[in-house]
Amino acid sequence: MTINTIVIIGAGQAGASAILELRQHQYEGQIILIGDEAHLPYERPPLSKDVILNPDSTKVEILSEQKLQDLNVEVILNNPVQKIHRLEHCVELSQGEKIHYDKLLIATGAAPRRLPVLDALGQHVYTLRNLEDSHALISVLQPERRLILVGGGVIGLELASSATAKQAHVTVLEVGPSLMGRSSPRFLSEFLLAQHRQAGIDIRFEAQISAVKLESDQVVLTLQSGEVLQADAIIYGIGVIPNAQLALDADLAVDGAIQVNENCQTSDADIYAAGDVATQLREDGQYRRVETWENANLQAGIFARHVMNVEHPKANPAWFWTDQLGLNIQFAGDMTVSDWRISNIEDAKTSAPSFIAYGLKDGIVMAGVTVNAARKMRAIKKLISSQAVFESIADTA
Repeated sequence: MTINTIVIIGAGQAGASAILELRQHQYEGQIILIGDEAHLPYERPPLSKDVILNPDSTKVEILSEQKLQDLNVEVILNNPVQKIHRLEHCVELSQGEKIHYDKLLIATGAAPRRLPVLDALGQHVYTLRNLEDSHALISVLQPERRLILVGGGVIGLELASSATAKQAHVTVLEVGPSLMGRSSPRFLSEFLLAQHRQAGIDIRFEAQISAVKLESDQVVLTLQSGEVLQADAIIYGIGVIPNAQLALDADLAVDGAIQVNENCQTSDADIYAAGDVATQLREDGQYRRVETWENANLQAGIFARHVMNVEHPKANPAWFWTDQLGLNIQFAGDMTVSDWRISNIEDAKTSAPSFIAYGLKDGIVMAGVTVNAARKMRAIKKLISSQAVFESIADTA
């Protein structure tokens, strides 16, 4: 089959990376990028940090208009895909146009998981997923304002950090027993808790919301414990839901996210999915979804290489990072291991904490965490990939 036209639904990280990978591997056919926002592809990690703290100097654009022209990409914005017609090999846009594809990539990302009890309030309640959300928060995160952040995951803690930097008063409500409980080992959750409390952030665990209302332009939130909190605004981040409705309507295999094989193909061989919207078949026979910047790039690369019949590179250990309170924290490998060995790093140039932690299973390095030691992460990834025995490792990581 000759591949003349590739359509990419979703102008985010995965969509942009797919374009770059396709052209890098000498694909010369037509590429059509379709986005539901008004913006060209942009980075999302800075939305909770630099876009709020330094809005005038922060650049988030991945592919400029000129770069897209140089890559010979047709771009359609603010006109989302409404339906995939698999038999016709075309997509239908909201304004009625139909666009043919030979291969289709769905990279529609995910949307914030909703809390109806908060959404019902409307005014003074915010979430963060796109550039408009981030811009809206600039005027919210201001000195002396009282903010309640619902959710003690990565987004909640990064926003708590940004709000504290803006001298706001912050309370974090977490329904579970620890911070970043889904992605962080216990020792690091405890370390983060100490750092946030030291910065003056009020952290509440097992905090269930029973009611919320507006009183004199103030948000009044009642916990199930009976405690009443007041704030100028509430921001919540309790996870995301994959934007998989297009695939569901097209009768593709969906289990909450779009199921893809090792080549990022869906149950239709001419349709692929990548990024937060996709759950991929792993070597253990299970489907797993990974919500990271790196995974979006990785799956976009897999798609492009498969289309171009180029061998996939060997996968690196899963990796992601977060920046909070002046700390750069990076994670690689399997965060569920229970045996951790911590090595402190002395740095005369700074008083900030700095350490490495190795996660072991039967003495083999399966995971790693760095705190203010980003330069060590590459070596840690190599140790994980080579299944190095911890006792035989010199401190070269």
